[in-house]
Amino acid sequence: MGFVYHGHFAQFYEIGRTEALRSIGFTYKAIEAMGIIMPVSNMTSKFISPARYDDLLTIKTFLQKLPTSSKIIFHHEIYNEAEELLNTGEVTLYFLNQTTMKGSNMPLSLNETLSKYF
Repeated sequence: MGFVYHGHFAQFYEIGRTEALRSIGFTYKAIEAMGIIMPVSNMTSKFISPARYDDLLTIKTFLQKLPTSSKIIFHHEIYNEAEELLNTGEVTLYFLNQTTMKGSNMPLSLNETLSKYF
């Protein structure tokens, strides 16, 4: 069909989250070294217009609010080269203690860093 397969958008969201965290000085590896894992618990995606093969895509990832519990919600917008909005998505992850697999608060250092943006 010449369109990007819809299943790839979950990967685009992950790229957006990974790079957003990296841009503020964190990596998933560093967060896991703190004993916290962040599994996805929910994902929604709205397809507005198709992405086509060879489109140069821009993924905008942001938080609408500072997390106050054990979950963090990332919002995503995907644009093509003409800056047309193609897709929006929302991904919810939970902070879990890696040992107990129970809900945990966001690591303090991540909270302190994110707080600067709110």
